[in-house]
Amino acid sequence: MIIQKREFPQTCKYETELAGRALSFETGKLAELANSAVLVRYGETTVLCTVTASERPRDGIDYFPLSVDFEEKLYSVGRIPGGYLRREGRPSNQAILVSRVIDRPMRPLFPSDLRNDVIVCCTVLSVDRDCSPEIAAMLGASCATHISDVPWGGPIAGIQLGYSDGKYLFNPTLAERETSQMTVTIAATKEKVVMIEAAANEIPEDVMYGGIVEAHKLLQPIIALFETMRSEIGKEKFSYDHAAFNDELYNELYHNRLDRVERAMDTDDKNIREARMKEFYDEIKETLGGQFGDDIDTYWEELKYRLQKKVVKRWLLDGKRVDGRAMNEIRPLAAEVGMIPRVHGSGLFTRGQTQVLSICTLDTMQMAQNFDTIFDEESKRYLHHYNFPGFSVGEAKPSRSPGRREIGHGALAENALIPVLPAVEDFPYAIRVVSEVLSSNGSTSQGSVCGSTLALMDAGVPIKRPVAGISCGLITDSDTNRWTTFIDIQGVEDFHGEMDFKVAGTAVGITAIQMDLKNDGLTFEVIKNALEITREARVQILDEIMLPVIAEPRKELSQYAPKMVSVRIDVEKIREVIGSGGKVVQKIVAESGAKVDIEEDGMIYISAIDIECCLKAKAMIENIVFVPKVGEMYYGQVVRILPIGAFVDLVPGKDGMIHISKLEPRRVEKVEDVLNVGDWTWVKVMEIDDRGRVNLSRRDPDVQRKIQLGEKPA
Repeated sequence: MIIQKREFPQTCKYETELAGRALSFETGKLAELANSAVLVRYGETTVLCTVTASERPRDGIDYFPLSVDFEEKLYSVGRIPGGYLRREGRPSNQAILVSRVIDRPMRPLFPSDLRNDVIVCCTVLSVDRDCSPEIAAMLGASCATHISDVPWGGPIAGIQLGYSDGKYLFNPTLAERETSQMTVTIAATKEKVVMIEAAANEIPEDVMYGGIVEAHKLLQPIIALFETMRSEIGKEKFSYDHAAFNDELYNELYHNRLDRVERAMDTDDKNIREARMKEFYDEIKETLGGQFGDDIDTYWEELKYRLQKKVVKRWLLDGKRVDGRAMNEIRPLAAEVGMIPRVHGSGLFTRGQTQVLSICTLDTMQMAQNFDTIFDEESKRYLHHYNFPGFSVGEAKPSRSPGRREIGHGALAENALIPVLPAVEDFPYAIRVVSEVLSSNGSTSQGSVCGSTLALMDAGVPIKRPVAGISCGLITDSDTNRWTTFIDIQGVEDFHGEMDFKVAGTAVGITAIQMDLKNDGLTFEVIKNALEITREARVQILDEIMLPVIAEPRKELSQYAPKMVSVRIDVEKIREVIGSGGKVVQKIVAESGAKVDIEEDGMIYISAIDIECCLKAKAMIENIVFVPKVGEMYYGQVVRILPIGAFVDLVPGKDGMIHISKLEPRRVEKVEDVLNVGDWTWVKVMEIDDRGRVNLSRRDPDVQRKIQLGEKPA
């Protein structure tokens, strides 16, 4: 047997700092067979980012097949996965959301006619809680792609933005994240901002805008470093087969038949638009089929896209919209609550041909979701799920499990509503809202925000303020540097426009942002304008549409919702409430008819359909953990008489004794002259001896006053 020693290849390492912490990019040692591989170290967070492209383009597709995967490995946080297999399975929702955050700023910078499969894989090897693995992965993905041979118009860089005590936080540490009023992920090129994803606690627009500007400045040294790496160690970009297209056919339609496309587009009804485009298709098949043959069918979707984009872009730049609206005009709106019986809360929100039905369900805190991931969040009590069935866009396709888009839209609405939810101490419920998209013609995610606010209020969830959402579009002309934004984009404007800037918030400030782009980025002027017009629109939606339907959360929960109360006890008393083998808590459940959930921190959640059952269970628990306090007065029942005094139950099962000398201010010959078994009386705790015995008195002036007035507890 012959063994040869192999030396690792020469590695290249570039080092810098970001937000005061060490950041490095190393390449040449790992994953040699990928087109490019970079090991990112941010603090002690370590992520391996690889880029791999297929040698040949994929046949029969009309899109760029890019996949971005954020691979969370539980060994990175020193944990073994749960479940039977004890290994990582499908990615968690959090991992999918990170994949989307990396994908969105990178995708528009690839050539639109590239058909080679490109896989960007970010594998998290170790996690330092103070150094975000999401940001490390985004930086590594950009770096690896930029120095690879895969055609790409980057680089980009990313950073997380927080805000606390009037100061911006950049890539905040774990401790800083706990007090931050917002979490904003920003990606940018040298000149422009290419992605914004935000969850915020009613942050004013000017604060959000100022943070974005500052974040862009901080990213410039990282972008410059990537350019240096490209110039020193970057590979030559490979040439590729450009996606086939019949330019002659396109020019024929553009120069001679564009008026037919304009006629088809000039309507506010999606069904009419599609019917007219079908007529146009039949017409060119009949008149041009002999000249262009199968190319009409082969390239029809691309032809339709390009022609419609030309019309939409020209109209928008001239101030004309497909459906005839003004640039600042919102489609007709409608809202309704309480339309679904027996559910705990429901809200229907309609904007033009976009319609979303949201259903709210309340349950015990036992139904809060727990996570087995690498992220800080271990559980959450508010769940927002978004469903987008085929019938909502008129397609005959079967339902499937939620994809990345559905998960992303659900997370956006979830982030939008979390800041206004009541604290668990005030409203001890797990809350789930499901948004069912019934019809879609643009901005369903923001429709789900509005519908879900209605459903929460209809369910009686005491939210701090109602939340609304709206989207803003953009069209630009690079030849003339003209650009314009427009509010409330419909589907065709989203498809052919360059931006879907979604902003949700209250009348006070922003709670969530998600920005999707199809161009090379936004200038600060565009961002500022988008923030201003979305604020004006959402306040108008709140005041004129939502609040007239339901002005505030209902005072009473649905009769079908579980009623819930909570009580916090000393952790040392948990054992007493549970009892040996669970006998005590089982007795409480049996006698009260309520469900009792006991947390490790001493918080106890009690639920039942009838609130009286909850209160009975709560009283039983409070009696078990009751500890009398010296100097306090109590109203109790006499349970036993002895010659030397009377025993009074302060709470059932917890008594104290009044010595005969403490029964009255005067001398008492016989206990029965003052008290008998079954009598109720006020007493004051005078002493608790070292054996735990409670000594009571009725002689105290305050006690005597209550007795003489015949007072009873409230």
